[in-house]
Amino acid sequence: MPNRHHYKKLFPAALLFSAGLIVLGFCLQSPSSILRGLLHIVKLQDLLISDYVSLGGPGAALVNAGIVTAVSICILKLSGDPFNGFTIVEMGLMSGFSLFGKNFLNIWPIILGTWLYAKYQREPFSKHAGISLLSTSLAPLVSYMALGSVHASLFLGISIGVLIGFIMPSLSSYTYKIQNGMNLYNVGFACGLLAMMIVPVLKAFGDSPNTVLFWADSYNLTFGLLLGGFCVFCILLGLFGVRKSPAVVWKGYRRLLATIGRAPSDYLRMFGYGPVLVNMGVNGLLGMAYILLVNGDLNGPTLGGILTIMGFSAFGKHALNIIPVMFGIFLGAYGMHYTPDYPSLQLAGLFGTTLAPIAGYFGWPAGILAGFIHSALVLQTGGPVAGLNLYNNGFSGGLIAIVLYPTITAIVRRRRPTLQDEDYYDLFEKSEPIDITTWHARPSVAIWVHKAVSHTETHSEDDG
Repeated sequence: MPNRHHYKKLFPAALLFSAGLIVLGFCLQSPSSILRGLLHIVKLQDLLISDYVSLGGPGAALVNAGIVTAVSICILKLSGDPFNGFTIVEMGLMSGFSLFGKNFLNIWPIILGTWLYAKYQREPFSKHAGISLLSTSLAPLVSYMALGSVHASLFLGISIGVLIGFIMPSLSSYTYKIQNGMNLYNVGFACGLLAMMIVPVLKAFGDSPNTVLFWADSYNLTFGLLLGGFCVFCILLGLFGVRKSPAVVWKGYRRLLATIGRAPSDYLRMFGYGPVLVNMGVNGLLGMAYILLVNGDLNGPTLGGILTIMGFSAFGKHALNIIPVMFGIFLGAYGMHYTPDYPSLQLAGLFGTTLAPIAGYFGWPAGILAGFIHSALVLQTGGPVAGLNLYNNGFSGGLIAIVLYPTITAIVRRRRPTLQDEDYYDLFEKSEPIDITTWHARPSVAIWVHKAVSHTETHSEDDG
């Protein structure tokens, strides 16, 4: 039985982060204005792109994110789900998407559905708690069926949310294997497939959900200072706030940069808190720099994208495998006669880093190619799901991963493509540190990684 307490500090840290979001919210708006904003947020249909900063105000958006994040970490804690690198992913996703699409009410029916699935299968909810949170990608469908549909009713919204939560564990387990770990947003792909089945049924019964665009554009200075400060804090905390010297942490970060990033790559279990915190800070700054360099906007959706990148900095993303994808998306925007500051392409530049493992596994040219294709495909995949799947980039990324992985493997590497054989639920069930001597390193850097590991600790108990 693995020790499930290696990363027990994640629970208070996540609660502190949640409280910080709420406090910041009250610093940006008056309590009465926040209350009005929250009431407006929970009454929204939440179709993409519904920027809570624009619709409820920056304070209300941050307070909603803080509440949802606190609820999420408490669900993981109370269910007995072991904390590991994917816990940080879940916190990044839940806090980020609570700025545009998830609220403290529309997530519950889906979570309930997954809990019922666990009971039906006679399995502990801890095995499926993470999936219940990630499946709230379809929370807009709950809001739409409760508030926006021509057949709208509270009962209908709750019922369809429970159904989604009940279906997603088995569906996401299957889709994980066919993507070969090349798309980090596996649940986004699974939710996209499910939404593609639901939307035509809704339209057959006279419904017409469609995408929207509510987009704030005047918060770059405020959010830039707050986010930049948080990223720098993460880097400094990683270097000086753990039980290892800055030199050892930095060496661990260099080893992290040598990894592929193919799922599952639990960087927290592989490298410990220090390198992961540095990676989070660096990647957050890269995400913010991308938005500012393309003359974009720091708002609810883009902050959500950056927080998602920071979350996945504990599970597959690092500077060397996300930059090629971002550059490919940047090039693709001009190839389509758009500019990178087009709202959907701003989000693609951030969320498109779901394809980081392609750059890590096949090299930076493949990463640029994946990003270039993604910039075009993601603009089309939102239509069939009518803005109901918040992880639209995960859906697009899954399609690209399914096509590029076997194609490049067979043609360029002249090898027979193989399907991922690891169980998706294994991602959530382990917490013991990992010996990273030969774990998911490219052949060209495997020797370098081995030498680096021989001079540093290969386990991270001291960080716990």
